[in-house]
This record gives sequence, structure tokens and C-alpha cells, in this order.
Amino acid sequence: MENLKDVKPIEDFNWEAYESGDAVSAASKEEQKKAYDNTLNKVGDHEVVDGTVIAVNKREVVVNIGYKSDGIIPLSEFRYNPDLKVGDTVEVYIENQEDKKGQLVLSHKKARATRSWDRVNAALENEEIIKGYIKCRTKGGMIVDVFGIEAFLPGSQIDVKPIRDYDVFVGKTMEFKVVKINQEFKNVVVSHKALIEAELEQQKKEIISKLEKGQVLEGTVKNITTYGVFIDLGGVDGLIHITDLSWGRVSDPHEVVQLDQKLNVVILDFDDEKKRIALGLKQLTPHPWDSLDPNLKVGDHVKGKVVVMADYGAFVEIAPGVEGLIHVSEMSWSQHLRSAQDFMKVGDEIEAVILTLDRDERKMSLGIKQLKPDPWETIEEKYPVGSKHTAKVRNFTNFGVFVEIEEGVDGLIHISDLSWTKKIKHPSEFTQIGADIDVVVLEIDKENRRLSLGHKQLEDNPWDVFETVFTVGSVHEGRIIEMLDKGAVISLPYGVEGFATPKHLVKEDGSQAQLDEKLPFKVIEFNKDAKRIILSHSRIFEDAQKAEEKAERKAKRAAKKEEAPMIQNQAASTTLGDIDALAALKEQLEGKNNK
Repeated sequence: MENLKDVKPIEDFNWEAYESGDAVSAASKEEQKKAYDNTLNKVGDHEVVDGTVIAVNKREVVVNIGYKSDGIIPLSEFRYNPDLKVGDTVEVYIENQEDKKGQLVLSHKKARATRSWDRVNAALENEEIIKGYIKCRTKGGMIVDVFGIEAFLPGSQIDVKPIRDYDVFVGKTMEFKVVKINQEFKNVVVSHKALIEAELEQQKKEIISKLEKGQVLEGTVKNITTYGVFIDLGGVDGLIHITDLSWGRVSDPHEVVQLDQKLNVVILDFDDEKKRIALGLKQLTPHPWDSLDPNLKVGDHVKGKVVVMADYGAFVEIAPGVEGLIHVSEMSWSQHLRSAQDFMKVGDEIEAVILTLDRDERKMSLGIKQLKPDPWETIEEKYPVGSKHTAKVRNFTNFGVFVEIEEGVDGLIHISDLSWTKKIKHPSEFTQIGADIDVVVLEIDKENRRLSLGHKQLEDNPWDVFETVFTVGSVHEGRIIEMLDKGAVISLPYGVEGFATPKHLVKEDGSQAQLDEKLPFKVIEFNKDAKRIILSHSRIFEDAQKAEEKAERKAKRAAKKEEAPMIQNQAASTTLGDIDALAALKEQLEGKNNK
């Protein structure tokens, strides 16, 4: 623009003629017009020039470009710049120096478009901060008007914190940095976050340099996860782990804090580079154990809520941050180890008795079985020796059956006390787990909290009767029900069993008796105390044979006794009758010898 000081007044100007209203000479007017024109810019259509805002109203902006008339531009072309004011320099595109109305026609939008690509590239190269108008939402972010170009603003580049409502940004004018340009497709990517990060980086350095353990800072809840809460400390993020939110148990951090909430936190720890900062919230309040009722003592009853379950027990919160453990062994007087879930579940409101209390270690153990009397305190009165009861089978061993008469009162039925007559190898042959069984108390072991029980004692001992039936030498029909290496088990009348060794299973024809064979057996031994009957089949015919032989021998002996007197009489008669003959014979023999 030419300077007006270069214009000099006309030296021979006729002031009198001017004052009287006489027109100046044609030559003078031409000169004056020429001088005036020289004060104006030389502009041409379709050029881009700078102009000055001289007026702004609700609809239009008046811009002076140093031309003989001012141009008017719709305010909508400046919506990306809500701070536009009188005196600002703006670029304009000359559409027409003079329309039908003699008006200078300008366009700011076209001026921006004409220069926009160069400017946007320069902004990227110079890391310039530019303004843009957010026009609308699109997939993954926003569309921003920058110098008249539609640039893309990714959702992740709007702010340093996660954005929950993108719509609030539509229609806003914000500052941006150009972060990427695709020259081929003329795509422009901008970021607002980059500006914030640059500012925060400086703040971050200052904050990190001053960090100390135990320091209390104000922060804003930035993000909430299942394991904790991220806090923005002013450009530096720290994490409050879920266990450091409250002295009580927290299942969901949302129970304690909310997004964008401002709160004070204490620095618990950080790594050497101070990139990981551990924060605490609960540490700013006194520990609940310190405010626990000082009069609380062992034996007191307390109420609480089950907060955690495990197989070995349950943790009960009796006050926020004050928990006690009920071990599964303290849930029932029963000695059968069961899971704690059989007695309670998370959320149950229960009453318990304090068993141990250590304020220094901040530990407490509780019990609920103590709310009921110990059944072993009055065991002799409730279950005296000889009393009869119904019990439930709990477990088996090779030597007996464990049963429970009531919760906490256990007993053992020895395998030998299950039946008078049956030979039981394993209790599962006689009963099953969970079944009811009638018992009689045989003995009380209070120290070991166990009863000795019997089942067969509920009936009279049949061996007293068997003693009179299965006498030694008596013969009974039996069936071989089991073959063993050492012999066979024989089923006898009245449900009793006997045993025979292999040599006693030999039949009269020399063959061996077989399984399921029915034969007569002779009792060769009866032991009532050992409940043992020894049998023999072979003895039946062996004894009969021996009896016959014995009878024969007896008969022979009887016959011999009858023959003996006759022989003696014959001898006597010979001796007396033949003496003379013998004497004569003798004499004859002697006479022959003398000759």
C-alpha cells in the first residue's frame, strides 16, 4: 500500500475559486483523480490479498484491503475463529473488484483454500500451532476444518484422558498440531492431545522431580479397572491398587471412587525412573484396628458379614477393615473335616465367639461351634455305657466302621462287633456310608472324644446256644461256600459258619470235596470265645472204619479168650496120660545109644 505522506498538496490551488463554488479546471480534476488513485492498492480479480477487519456484526464481516471500497464477507466463513475482532488481519480472495452495485466482492473461504495446502505443510514442518473448527463426528474421531481443508482428528488425539462423549466437541474451535500429511491423497491428520502433552511434559518433569514417599497430592480419577484406579496427578499417572482403596474388602473400585472425582492420595512407592507410581487412599485414614473397641476380649460374642470363603475357613468382617478367621474346625464340634462352604457363604450375617485376639499383629480368630454346648461335657449322662442309639455311617476302615451319633459325637464299631456269626472281611459287606445303624455304647474314651460301639451286642450271643448244638463229635449237614488255600468255609444251620482243612475234605472214594457241595460234617473242635468251629467230612467214614476195626479187634480178643482154657486142658491131659509112653520112649533111645 502506498503511503499517503508521499502525496503533496497542489501548489497553485485556487482557494478563492473553491470557496466561491467555482469548479476546478478539468486539468486540475484529472490530476486530483490521478493522485487519489495512486493512494489505492493495485488489485486484480482472483488474487489473494491481506485485509483488515474494520467491522463485525452477527451476519457479516467488513474487510478493508486498501481499495476504494470495502468488501463484505459472511460471518459463517469465520466460524472456525470465534475470536475474530476488529483490527485482525485476514486473507481474502478477490472475486470481483466491482459488482453491479459497485461493491467489492471478497471471499475468505476461497482465500484459505487457495493457500491452505501450502500453509498446512508449513505448519507440519514448523510444528506450528493452528486453529481448527470441529465440524462433525466420523468413524474413529472427528472432522476438523483447518485452513478450509477437512482434516481428521482421531478420537485418541482429542485429549490425554479417555473421551466418553465425543458430541460435546462438535462445533468447538480448538488449537491443533498437524501430525501427519499424506501428500498423495491430500489427507491431513491433526492432534489436540499433542499440545496438551507438550504442556504436561513440563509439568510432569516438575512433579516427578519433587516426588517423595509419603507425600500427599491431589489427583483426578482418570480410569477405573477391575484391579485398581488410575489417578492423574497433573500429567503424571499413578495407580491405587484395589487393596489400597479401603481398609475393608473392595470387590469393585466403583464402590469407592467415580470418574473425574478429585481426591487426595499418598505416594506409597515408585520405581527408579518414577514411571510407575503406587498410590494409596486408605492410608490417609486411621487403621480400623486402632479404633477397635478396647474392651473387646476373648470370649466375647461379635456379629459380622462373611466376606471371603476358602475350603479351610471363612473371613468375617466385624467392622470395616477388621476381619477374623473362622477355621473350618471351629464351625462344628464334629471331627469330620468338611469344607467351610458346607456351613456358610459370602454375604451371610453371622454371630461368632472371639477365640484369639492379637491387636499388635492385627489378627483375630473366631468360632461358631462355641455358640452350642460341647456334647462331650455331658457324654456320660447322654450316652452311658450300655445305652442304645441310632448312628449314621460316616467312613470305613479295614478294622471297623466310623459312625456319628450326633454332630461332634463319633464312635467306632470294630469289625468283630458287627455280627455274632458272619465272618466279615470288610465293613462294606455289612453296611454302607450314609446308612443308619443301631448301636450300643461299649466304652467311653472322653480324652480322645470317641466312643467304642457295638452292633451285635443288640442281640443275645447265639454262641451260648451253638455250644449245646455243635458239640464235639456231632454231625451236621453243611455246604461249602468258599474255597481257600488252607481249607474251606462251610455254612452250617442257624447261619453259623465252620472251617475244614483240605485233609478233612477228602471223601470216602478219595476225591476232594468241591465248592457248593453239600456233605455231612463232624464237629472236631468248638471254641466259643474265638467263635470257631472246626469240621471234618473225612472223619465220618474214617471213624466208622476205625469203629469197625475196633469191633473186629474186640471180637478177636473175645474169641482168643475163649480158646485159651481149651488149650490148657489139652496140655494138661497130654502130660498126665502120656508120661509112661514118654518114659518108655526115653528108655528106647538110651538103649540104642548104648549099643
